[in-house]
Amino acid sequence: MALIYIVEDDTNIREIERFALQNSGYQVEEFSDAGEFYSGVFSKTPDCVLLDIMLPGEDGLTVLQKFRRLPGMKRIPVMMVTAKTTELDKVKGLDLGADDYITKPFGIMELISRVKALLRRSMGTGEEEPLFADPIMLDGIKRMVYVHGQPCTLTYKEYELLKFLLQNRGIVLSRDVIMERIWDVSFEGESRTLDVHIKTLRQKLGSAGKLIKTVRNVGYRIE
Repeated sequence: MALIYIVEDDTNIREIERFALQNSGYQVEEFSDAGEFYSGVFSKTPDCVLLDIMLPGEDGLTVLQKFRRLPGMKRIPVMMVTAKTTELDKVKGLDLGADDYITKPFGIMELISRVKALLRRSMGTGEEEPLFADPIMLDGIKRMVYVHGQPCTLTYKEYELLKFLLQNRGIVLSRDVIMERIWDVSFEGESRTLDVHIKTLRQKLGSAGKLIKTVRNVGYRIE
């Protein structure tokens, strides 16, 4: 049974998240601030973290940054929960190592679907054969990406998105197909999620990011 950590200072929202997750069969630990969360992490490693951005004291982005520096925590999926809706706030979270985000107010079914997707990908096994799009190489066994032979650190979502593109190299993938495959949700109402992840993925790939092509009004492909 997966262990989910909720870091949220709003009691009502925290209770809603806890109730939904427990009803879906997950173990849940709740924390109202950064200090409590760090103590929980040092005591037991979670399988996934729901992290609010607007926390008292240390904000969620600072907590995320510190969390990723802790031994063994780089691969734990983190979903940012925020009332902020600007692209800049979302990009900051993704750049600091968040794997996904959800904006308040959110639906319970959407929350559970996103958590399930994060856990499924974090606990899955990699492919035996590496995937290539010169100078990009994706090693499915190690879950590592290399550009010009140098390691490129990606979040879970960025990794899965790049893998899906490489598995279908040269093929135009519609936005609907990508959203359903990577996020397990329909494209409707999620226009910025994919765009933000494509943007950060291109940035992290550096000059190789230009291999990811936008096909106007359709979707994306990697050459």
